[in-house]
Amino acid sequence: MKKQYQIDTEENKRFLEKLRKELFSFGQRFPSPEGGSYYLGEDGTPIKERNRETWITSRMAHVYSIGVLLGQTGSEALADAALRGLTGELKDAENGGWYAGRTENGAVLPNKQCYAHAFVILAASSGVLAKRPGAEALLREALALYDKYFWDEKEGLSCDTWNTEFTEPDSYRGLNANMHTVEAFLAAADVLGEETYRTRAGRIICRVLGWAKENHWRIPEHFTEDWVPDLECNKEKPDDPFKPYGATPGHGIEWARLIVQWALSRTETESDKNESYIEAAEQLYHRAVSDGWSRDGAPGIVYTTDWNGEPVVHDRMHWTLAEAINTSAVLYRVTGKKEYAGDYAGFMEYLDEFVLDKKNGSWFHQMDCKNRVIGTVWPGKSDLYHAVQATLIPYMPVACSVAPAVKKSRKK
Repeated sequence: MKKQYQIDTEENKRFLEKLRKELFSFGQRFPSPEGGSYYLGEDGTPIKERNRETWITSRMAHVYSIGVLLGQTGSEALADAALRGLTGELKDAENGGWYAGRTENGAVLPNKQCYAHAFVILAASSGVLAKRPGAEALLREALALYDKYFWDEKEGLSCDTWNTEFTEPDSYRGLNANMHTVEAFLAAADVLGEETYRTRAGRIICRVLGWAKENHWRIPEHFTEDWVPDLECNKEKPDDPFKPYGATPGHGIEWARLIVQWALSRTETESDKNESYIEAAEQLYHRAVSDGWSRDGAPGIVYTTDWNGEPVVHDRMHWTLAEAINTSAVLYRVTGKKEYAGDYAGFMEYLDEFVLDKKNGSWFHQMDCKNRVIGTVWPGKSDLYHAVQATLIPYMPVACSVAPAVKKSRKK
């Protein structure tokens, strides 16, 4: 296998650096005049007729704030543009919080999403580290709003959606928003030093691990209002981009990485159970890779499986591969087990052979079971978040959020 696929080789480091620079270049046309992020097409051209959504804008603010920390030319203006969108057209000055987005014509997309608000926290946290104007005020406001409406102290989990006016919560409960809440809370704790958010991240993780253990390490995604798993949710629409039916191997992989990050980031007095958390992360990773990787005669990780581990939606999503790259590297760092280095090399080879768009740049976002590019769930290339992080996490400190890890690494 080529050295450029093997972790800790100079060839692999250069390969990732090259991809990262190409990604930063690819995404630079995202800002709308109002700051909200345009959805990007195959060649990075903005698709202006699509909605300008808060979660995408937040991801681009996060990515280009990291670009500032890396010294990537032009990142300051791009990070500031996205943050301007979050403090401007996407912010609900009347009811508080952030709209789901704006339509092509500027109309408000209804509802207030936990998922989007978690990404606002992440974006603002990275903006603070990058010393972007207004980022700290945005972070404080986002955390206060989240604490008021989304965090459920009794359950140790977050609810999912409110109406636009924050007067009626939706009955649906889900783990995708909670997963990105863990990410956001860990980032906020790292940036502000407020350990309440790290503690909350741990409460979410412990609930998720309980459900995973009861379900053969396949994580239920959807729940009733009382947090009862709804295993048949969206069975008639199995490829939903945010609420797909069944288990999502990519999320099992992503949870595994976040669990390791959280466990190792705690104080020494709390670290007595770290070994058990790392073992749980390994279980999640192994189940997801076993269920998802190369299950249908071609390489790649299937989007979803049923509750017996049989593939349901065979399409391959770029974000799943990005998380597989990240988590195999993290588990290798933490355990020293060569199997994870081997997995990493296999994922890198697959990335290079099938997922990199060597004509237009960036990564293909969706492919079918034969690795042909399609766009039924994710047309075009919405943002850079997963791909950029996959070029960084393999060589960053494990017990730290991405942007703080980049800042620490740059100081060395």
